[in-house]
Amino acid sequence: MSGDLASRFRALWDEIAPVGRDAGSGGYLRYALTEPERELRAWFRSQAQRRGLPVTEDGNGNLFAHWGEPEGSDAVLTGSHFDSVPHGGAYDGPLGIVSAFLAVDELRAAGVAPDRPLVLAAFVEEEGARFGVPCLGSRLLTGALAADRAAGLRDAAGVSFAEALGGPPAGARPDLLGRFGAFVELHVEQGRALVDADAPVGVASAIWPHGRWRFDVVGEGNHAGTTRMADRRDPMLTYAFTVLAANKEARLRGAHATVGRVSVEPNATNAIPSKVTGWLDARAADPETLSGLVDAVRGKLAERARRDGTEVTVTEESVTPLVAFDGGLAKRLATLLDAPVLPTGAGHDAGVLAAHLPTAMLFVRNPTGVSHSPAEAARDADCAAGVRALARALEELTCR
Repeated sequence: MSGDLASRFRALWDEIAPVGRDAGSGGYLRYALTEPERELRAWFRSQAQRRGLPVTEDGNGNLFAHWGEPEGSDAVLTGSHFDSVPHGGAYDGPLGIVSAFLAVDELRAAGVAPDRPLVLAAFVEEEGARFGVPCLGSRLLTGALAADRAAGLRDAAGVSFAEALGGPPAGARPDLLGRFGAFVELHVEQGRALVDADAPVGVASAIWPHGRWRFDVVGEGNHAGTTRMADRRDPMLTYAFTVLAANKEARLRGAHATVGRVSVEPNATNAIPSKVTGWLDARAADPETLSGLVDAVRGKLAERARRDGTEVTVTEESVTPLVAFDGGLAKRLATLLDAPVLPTGAGHDAGVLAAHLPTAMLFVRNPTGVSHSPAEAARDADCAAGVRALARALEELTCR
């Protein structure tokens, strides 16, 4: 195989780098099952075909490329996702897929013939940016989300997941899931722990419990210029107070709270809103802290709504419990790779699959520490180190 690994990584990476990039922000608009993501799914198929790996789909939008046919329950799964948050970074998701193909190349170049089948995955709608539920594909595959609920999820334009998929999702696939004996997901680090540790690659220990809650605040729309301040029932005031309360309560608990999405009706400069909808993303190191944080925000929200004369409905859209990755597997890989072990506050498909099979995550150093932003970064040399680490991990797991 010609060229050093960093150069080969760059050559393959450059094939997908322009897809879905916004010229204005430099970030990516790769929403699930839209044209940019479909282009990347076609790229996945072409890369698999180039390597002689048959591709199957599970009826939920998840793609699988097979090196060896899984017949029992011992196949090793690796991969990640293509979709992005609005104006997100290049590496979140696609790095794990590009690295998986390059890891196969590395193993073949070294003459490795796995005893256990190896399967490369591209999961659909991991970010939840289009249909609102993160890790949608892996939740469907594992049965963590019912197919009928997923089918009815709609994007901002009113298109349902079933319509975008081309038919109703298949839902839980125990026949497929039962063929996997382990999962390893490589991902860019979404923080600076590896920078501080001066290490190109790390191994994950756990994912903080986290979730998303929607706050619908209804008031009374009216004229901005003629409605006296004392007569207003302004849902924006209730919403704004909630954002500040969430920030304060999270800081008091050492947790994380973010309100990064809001919808306003009628969304006019000279009109008092009739309705404001905001989404809270909350995360904490343990379930009790997370529950306490959300309960406190609910209480503050209800109290403020009474003062403002508004009505509030809180809807839990998704909650992921604490995910402790397989301790034995994490230790085994950390020793094999001489890599530090670290937790993360970000959710991943690995967090969903960890409830069903031994699962591990590898992180690649991010020099900026920034993610879900165009500033997200990784050096080619570190990405090459990630490919080598993934190849070693897959060899360890597939060769008896």
